Amino acid sequence: FTMNMYLFVYDLMQFCGHSWIFTNMIIRFMTFGKDSLADTFHSIGLVMRLCQLLSVLEILHILIGIDKSRLLPRFLQITERIIVLFVVINSQEEVQGKYVVCVLFFLWNLLDVVRYTYNMLARMGIYYLPLTWLNFSLCIPLYPLSVLAKGFAICVSLPYFESFGTYSIKLPFPFTFAIYFPYVLKMYLLVLFAGMCFIIQNLFSERMAHLGTGNIKNKRS
Repeated sequence: FTMNMYLFVYDLMQFCGHSWIFTNMIIRFMTFGKDSLADTFHSIGLVMRLCQLLSVLEILHILIGIDKSRLLPRFLQITERIIVLFVVINSQEEVQGKYVVCVLFFLWNLLDVVRYTYNMLARMGIYYLPLTWLNFSLCIPLYPLSVLAKGFAICVSLPYFESFGTYSIKLPFPFTFAIYFPYVLKMYLLVLFAGMCFIIQNLFSERMAHLGTGNIKNKRS
């Protein structure tokens, strides 16, 4: 009961954070139109970073056994966001005003509002079939779109990493070895898209496990 209550409070905090971001983005767009897109990071970036840092706890939840989700897919999804948000976007002010940041935040928060709503109700043993279907179906088209947005954000950031030399280091003698960070990001793009194939396969298996004919009949009854 204590662990279930803790997980409910965690999901509630994440739901509140992502709902605030999602609502804020919609209201700002309806009020200011396209002008609001370039200012997305400066308006909601702090709350977004807090929510993503808090999501690291989900890895710990799986490791200690209070969450039965698979570790590797969740680890990949969380690290993808952490790397793109903190390493790519947060470190380059020129990237923060790009429209791709708004698209990325919109996709992340749309998925998370649905996911944490489903999780909160599931902690209480409440399963609504439309919400269950939405939770395990919406991620299948939107997750690849978010990966494409992440890849585009990385590509947009490359010229700035090259010109400013951010995170690029050169080790002193006797090592005579340099780490050119744009090359690291280009290699990470390969990892990102390879991981996408694995995660999509996992999303399909989760959907089948929760929305199979037998499971749907059990939840209806």
